[in-house]
Amino acid sequence: MTLPLAFVVHKHAATQLHYDFRLELDGVLLSWAVPKGPSLIPRQKRLAVQVEDHLLAYRDFEGRISKGKYGGGAVMIWDRGTWEPVRDARADYQRGRLSFVLHGEKLKGRWHLVRSNAGDRKSWLLFKGADAQARRSGSIVDEAPRSVVTGRTLEEISMARA
Repeated sequence: MTLPLAFVVHKHAATQLHYDFRLELDGVLLSWAVPKGPSLIPRQKRLAVQVEDHLLAYRDFEGRISKGKYGGGAVMIWDRGTWEPVRDARADYQRGRLSFVLHGEKLKGRWHLVRSNAGDRKSWLLFKGADAQARRSGSIVDEAPRSVVTGRTLEEISMARA
């Protein structure tokens, strides 16, 4: 596995506002839609619904997807950086228990993605590990709503000319 591996979190105003959490692995971005966005509070486990893998080039996309197209709406690069698996990323991903360290602008430290036992293999839980970057309260998505690339809000991206 080549390091460093990229990660990106897109804030995406599609049919429903959500955050797309993406981890580079084996030449693609593994992707999960996280309706409430990530939390720095370890006890707050967030639903993360696995969606199709995306091309690596998508990690740099910020702008609008035309209405009527799949995922139509404004897309912001909410956070980005690199990630390190704690163990063997491929094996842990396959078994549905992936632990990793993020080196982002907003998200840092140990994180976990755990596949739900709910029957469908697309439901996972995303949550923060208990470490120095964890918090007891507050909302990082409310406190840091702007793009890490352009400093724009989702509304500003939505209103910009294509």
